[in-house]
Amino acid sequence: MDKAINQAFNDQIQEEFYSAYIYLSMATYCESIDLGGFAHWMQNQYKEELDHANRIYEFVHDLDGRVELKAIGAPPTEWASPLAVFEAALAHEQHITGCINKLMSLCVEKQDHASQVFLQWFITEQVEEEKTARDIINDLKRIGDSQEGILMIDRELAQRVPEAE
Repeated sequence: MDKAINQAFNDQIQEEFYSAYIYLSMATYCESIDLGGFAHWMQNQYKEELDHANRIYEFVHDLDGRVELKAIGAPPTEWASPLAVFEAALAHEQHITGCINKLMSLCVEKQDHASQVFLQWFITEQVEEEKTARDIINDLKRIGDSQEGILMIDRELAQRVPEAE
């Protein structure tokens, strides 16, 4: 594995673990304001991000690269509202999309075709991640401050089933 690509994949592993940490923090916040459905959704997202980190970890090893785990910073712990939580989630997913795109560009530049094929799954996944967050944000904006609306969305988010591997 090319050294620059190896380093970029290590950086992405760190990003994915930080993503998991952010979603776990968001779940904790949602629990603290008695929105168990929101927390459930965020916990599923946390697990998904761990899966993403592990996929990259395994891929690096499959190509005889070296995984180097890096420190993960503390995530935010407070948000102004459920809407603010999802706006932060969307902003974070947009950041991750940028990271994946940058990694893909490096792999194209270095003509690493195996990594390009591998990253295509992540590119597709990011489209879904951003769309889902935008859809929930739109629903939260539609209901405004309606407690009944928040309860309805909380119950809907509680129905999220973990993604199959």
